[in-house]
Amino acid sequence: MKIASISAYQVFDSRGQPTIEAEVALQDGTRSCGTVPSGASTGQFEALELRDGDPRKFRGKSVFKAIANVHDIIRPAVLGRDVFDQRGLDQTMIDLDGTPNKKRLGANAILAVSMAAAQAAARARGEPLHAYLGPGNLLPLPEIQITGGGAHANWRTDVQDYLLIATGARSYAEVMEITYNVYHAAGEILKKRGKYFGVADEGGYWPDFKSNEEALQLLVEAIELAGYQPGRDAAISLDVAASDLFDEATGKYRFSLEQREFSTAEFAALLEDWCARYPIISIEDPMADTDWEGWQMVFQKMGQRVQIIGDDVFTTNITRIRAGIEKRIANAVLIKLNQIGTVTETLEAIRVTQEAGWLPVVSARSGETEDAFIAHLAVATNAGQLKVGSFSRSERMAKWNEVIRIERRLAGAARFVGSGIFQQILPAKSD
Repeated sequence: MKIASISAYQVFDSRGQPTIEAEVALQDGTRSCGTVPSGASTGQFEALELRDGDPRKFRGKSVFKAIANVHDIIRPAVLGRDVFDQRGLDQTMIDLDGTPNKKRLGANAILAVSMAAAQAAARARGEPLHAYLGPGNLLPLPEIQITGGGAHANWRTDVQDYLLIATGARSYAEVMEITYNVYHAAGEILKKRGKYFGVADEGGYWPDFKSNEEALQLLVEAIELAGYQPGRDAAISLDVAASDLFDEATGKYRFSLEQREFSTAEFAALLEDWCARYPIISIEDPMADTDWEGWQMVFQKMGQRVQIIGDDVFTTNITRIRAGIEKRIANAVLIKLNQIGTVTETLEAIRVTQEAGWLPVVSARSGETEDAFIAHLAVATNAGQLKVGSFSRSERMAKWNEVIRIERRLAGAARFVGSGIFQQILPAKSD
C-alpha cells in the first residue's frame, strides 16, 4: 500500500502552544494523522523540536518551518513508498535530515509523518494501532500525577512530579478506581487547608507548599483518607527532574523553595531518607543528566528497592541507553516519542531496554495532544507502565480511556500484572 499524499499544518497542544500535525493518505483513500506533543522540562540531549523563533508569530513558538520541511523535503522523498515499511520510511527521513539530533528538518516534522504513517498503515490493514505496532497484550500500570511542580507548575515545588502507583490493583479498572479516590481525597485535603489553587500543566494539583517533603505527606494522607494502606494498596513515584536543580558551575543541587543546597552525596542521601520514611517505589531523574557519578551512587544505594528511571539522561536515545546499561546507573528508561523523533527508533529503544532486563516506562509530555498513540505503544510492546500526567484534563484522560478501549478489544487476551512488573528489577519487592 503506497503513500499517495502527505500534508502538515499547525494545531495546538494542551498548553495552547503551536505544534505540528501531519496527515498521510494512502492510494486506497485511507487517511490518518499524527500529532506531536511538546515538553517543558526538556533534556539537553533530546532531538530538536524546530520552532520558527519569530517573536511576531506566536511569540516565536510557531512551527511553519517544520511544516515547510514536511511539504518541501519529506513529501517528495516518501511519496509512493510502501506505508507498511515503517523502518524504511523512518530511515529515509533520518537520512534526509542528516544530523545527530534532527536539527535540519526538526524532530517534530519527522515524527508527525512517522506517527501518521503508522496509524494509516494500521487503519489500512483494519487493525487497531497496538496490533500493528507489536504483538503485545499487557495493559500498562499507570503512574498518575497527584501534584505538579518544577517547570510544569511555576516551581511550586522543586520536585517536578509527585505521582501515585496503584500497587495493590488487580486489574486496570481497579487502578482507575484507586487513583480516582486518592486524587479526589488529595483535593479535599487541599480545600480544607485553603491550598486548592487549580491544576498544573499535566492536571495535578498546584498547591502552595512550604517544603518539598510536605507534598509527600499530602500523598500519604490522601491514600489513607481514601481508605487505602500506603505502600500496599498505593505507593509514591517521584519525578525529581534533577537536571533543572543542578548548577554545573558549583556542582550543587538546589531546592529554591527551602533555600537549601546539596552536594551529589547529600542529595542522594536525602532521596534515600525519603525512601526510608515514605512508600516510594519509583524515582525518575534523581540526578542531573551529566552527573553520572551521582546516578551510580543513587543506584547503588536504592536500585534493589526502588525503580530508578532515566529520562533526561537517556532521552530515548539508544546510544545513551546502552551507555547507562553498561555503567549500571538505573533499571528503567522513560520512553518519549518526540525525544528521539521516529516510531522505529522509539520501538528500538524499548527493545534495547527490555533486552537488558530493564523496564520501559512509556510517557506523555507536559504539552500533550488528544492523540492516544502512546497508549497503543505501551500495550504493543508489553512495556508494562504508562506515565501520562494526572487524572484530569481531557488530553490526559484520552490516554487512560484508550487503554480501556484496548482492553475491551483484546477481551480475554488482555493481561494485567500490575505491580508485579517490578519483580524483575526489585528483588526486595518480589514477595
